[in-house]
Amino acid sequence: MKAHYRDFLIRDWQKRDRAPAANIISSVLAEYHLGWEPSGADKDVLAVEEYYVLPGGEFWVIEHHNQLVGTAAYYPVKRGEKVVEIRKMYLLSSARGFGLGRYLLQQLEQAIAMRGFQQIWVETASILIEAVGLYESSGYQPAVGVETARCDRVYVKLLPLSNSTNVGTV
Repeated sequence: MKAHYRDFLIRDWQKRDRAPAANIISSVLAEYHLGWEPSGADKDVLAVEEYYVLPGGEFWVIEHHNQLVGTAAYYPVKRGEKVVEIRKMYLLSSARGFGLGRYLLQQLEQAIAMRGFQQIWVETASILIEAVGLYESSGYQPAVGVETARCDRVYVKLLPLSNSTNVGTV
């Protein structure tokens, strides 16, 4: 992935991004009084290769003037056939309010559809009001089955069938 949105660069994660990406996520979680869980819900950001790259997902970082300001990712999950979960979609407060979150979600959905996935799941917390609004206004439907302790909402979106031959695996 390499895309530009206004003054932001969205690109694939690189090993050098491990600590800055973790810092962004822990900072945003702290802003909303949610805990950083490096041995639990957030261990995936410390092992991007294992959780995202190897199983056929992607992990992106967002730069603004050569500084990381956000993350967005997805990976295959076992909630059915051809299913992914969007994870680690976080933006520092300085990167919010420009439509970047909606753009990222659309880019994630396009990348996911191109790989032949048919369902997208996402978990979030009610306190993340902007995230809840984004998912609900983007066609995500409330579902059941929250798996992350700090989350109390789960959503699902069905994608139209694609003619893509590059199908992801679960």
